[in-house]
This record gives sequence, C-alpha cells and structure tokens, in this order.
Amino acid sequence: MPAVGLPVSAFPAVRPRRLRGSTPLRRLVAEHRLHPADLVLPVFVREGIAAPQPIAAMPGVVQHTIDSLVDTAHRCVAAGLGGIMIFGVPAAKDERGSGADDPDGILNQALRAVVAAVGDRLVVMSDLCLDEFTAHGHCGVLDEHGGVDNDATLVRYAAMALAQARAGAHVLGLSGMMDGQVGHVRAALDAAGFPQVLLLAYTAKYTSGLYGPFREAVASSLVGDRASYQQDPPNATEALRELALDLAEGADIVMVKPAGSHLDVVAAVAAVSPVPVAAYQISGEYSQIVAAAERGWIERDRVVLESLIGIKRAGARIILTYFALDAAALI
Repeated sequence: MPAVGLPVSAFPAVRPRRLRGSTPLRRLVAEHRLHPADLVLPVFVREGIAAPQPIAAMPGVVQHTIDSLVDTAHRCVAAGLGGIMIFGVPAAKDERGSGADDPDGILNQALRAVVAAVGDRLVVMSDLCLDEFTAHGHCGVLDEHGGVDNDATLVRYAAMALAQARAGAHVLGLSGMMDGQVGHVRAALDAAGFPQVLLLAYTAKYTSGLYGPFREAVASSLVGDRASYQQDPPNATEALRELALDLAEGADIVMVKPAGSHLDVVAAVAAVSPVPVAAYQISGEYSQIVAAAERGWIERDRVVLESLIGIKRAGARIILTYFALDAAALI
C-alpha cells in the first residue's frame, strides 16, 4: 500500500481500478460466481384448489396445484436449477399434524408427482416439519402445558420422514429445530431401508420477523412465536454447537436461515463445516426486495443478484431463494 501522505501518482504500478475497467474484465477477475445449479426454488402446493392462487404478501409467488407444480419443476430443470423444495398446504389440520405422514396427504402426493415427472434431473427436497399441518401452528406436538414436546415430536418426524422417502423425496429438510431430530430421523430411514435419502439439517434457524409472508403462504395457524425452539438472533456461537450436533447425528447438508441477516453465521459455519452449507433467503427478504422495486426505489434485477452473490460470498454453496428462476435467467 502507498505510504501515508504520498499521492497515488508516486506509485504508478498501484492501480486496482485497472481490473474494473470493463464488464468482460470484471467478469474475468470475479472472485465468486453464481450458477443456476447453486439455486433451489422453494414452492407451495395447496390441497383443494383448481388453479394456482397468488400469495398477496409475496407478489409473483403462488400456491400451486399439483399440475402447476409439476410444470414449475419442468421449468426448474430447463433453467438448470439445482433443486426444488416443496411445502404442503393441507385443507384440514389437527393437533398432531396427521396430514404430514398420510401417504395421500397433499405434500406426499406432490412429491410423488414431481419425482415421477423429473426423476433424477432435479434434486427434489421436501419440508419435514409439522407447522403447516398442525391446528396450533407449532412445529411439533404440544404437551399438557401447551409447550412443544421435543421427544414426542421426534416420533412424528420419523413417521413423516418415512412417508416422504416412500414418496420419492431425495432430500428431507429438517426445519423444526428439535433436539436430536437429525439422529432420530436418520435412524428411522436407515432401519426402513432408505439410507440413500439425504438429510438437510436446519442447523441455525433463527426466530425472525421476516417469516410473515411465508406464514400467509402456508396458511399458518400459529398464535405467538417459536422462540422456545428456534435460535435467538443475538447468538452466533450457539450455531456452531448446533452444527457439531447435526454433523455427529449424520446431517448431509447444513443450513442457516434467514440468510441475509445472518451472513456472519453462514461464514462461521462454512469455515468449519465438512459438508455443504446452504442458506435460505426467506419470504420476508424476498418481499422486501419486490416491494421496494415495485415502488421504483431500487433496481430489482440488480439487487436480486447482489443479495445472492453476498450469500454465496459468505460461504453458502446452496441458496434457497424464491428468486431462483428469475436469477437463473439473469446469470
């Protein structure tokens, strides 16, 4: 670096701007790149609708029918995306989330249809959590005091995992943040003859104010919050404890969620994880960008790519984003 007090002209060889002089040059020396294969599209499939239903809080995103979901899966293949993550929205809910492991439940029907349509041309992921299926909206079974019963919930997760594996899911996304969930589900899958099914552990899923649009998308029944089992935003080191546990229990991929407000955690996990690290750009992050762009305050495409390259630069190899198809067309 030039000595303090001397003009840059005293060091004619020091010209970092030379590497920024044109688009091809900037592209040539870029330290990080986005590729469609890095991206996973989260999607919602809703029971009992005849046509896709727009989600007001997420302009451009819909609740799919199974047919429109299959069409979207084909679009993902054509765009070269890495995967699709499917969330189910059932017509009826109960206290134990019975629809989650029902072979004829909407999520398991959708998984079978998508896997039949795209086979091994796309990684088909499923959300493994009870919150969309429970009448109370929590991610697990409640005890007599109204709290989430960790161990009773693990039993439900195992049943849900087997249903999703039988439906053909390639990767199960363990998003409930229950203690021991990875090990319990791994043991159930292996015992039932599904050792090839991968587990994506939501290693650091923070309680966040940015989940609001998602809760509209899945017609959540939640009253209150999930702070007793999701991670507290002030804590970062805790994520590394969760990482160590998930790895010991057999996680194949680990994830940080939300991505944008926890890039430091993405970086910390990526620095030590021996398995691929994913990050989820969640509904509120999506809706903020869309809303600001609709008002003309920002350039949508530019900010979409900037937000995603920031997540990639932090260390995520896999990015779940509702912008996946849009971004694939821009890269």
